[in-house]
Amino acid sequence: MKILVNLTDQQLVHLYVDGNAAALATLVNRYKDKVYTSIYLLVKDKFMAEDLFQEVFIRIIDTLKSGRYKDEGKFLPWALRISHNMCVDHFRKIKRSPSIKTSDNRDIFEALNFSEPSAETKLIEAQTHDRVRRMIDMLPEDQREVIILRHYADLSFKEIADLTHCSINTALGRMRYGLLNMRRIMTEKQIAL
Repeated sequence: MKILVNLTDQQLVHLYVDGNAAALATLVNRYKDKVYTSIYLLVKDKFMAEDLFQEVFIRIIDTLKSGRYKDEGKFLPWALRISHNMCVDHFRKIKRSPSIKTSDNRDIFEALNFSEPSAETKLIEAQTHDRVRRMIDMLPEDQREVIILRHYADLSFKEIADLTHCSINTALGRMRYGLLNMRRIMTEKQIAL
């Protein structure tokens, strides 16, 4: 194991592809902190970051075993790109299930759930969420992205600006125009929440 630590990423990848599992363990140990931190900074949730971290290395293993990894000598940037893409996929998934948080960071529906909601209540909630999603889908892509990242992914405007490669003022402007457009859509289409 001591000898593996001194090898380059490229050499470790080749050894792993040739069947040496310890080579992959060395790569994981070498970069686990950087990959995990990059995920955690995006998702802001320890348990979700751990899940995504595992998925990242599962994807890396699949790619290496299938021979699709292009040996560019840049293992870490490749792993970080995979982790970023998996975080983006995570945000896309959660945008489909909106949640509103209380001041103590609990889901409002859990806090208010004193009894099993009736079928009528469930239907009304589903229709409301569906209407909001349809209105968001009608927005221009840049406005839709900011609203989803802010309200569904609970990111700050600085984080949104970093993720979308724009200034904080641009992110704020996109949010403002997105909300104005949603209000206009509600009025024009007479969508009742």
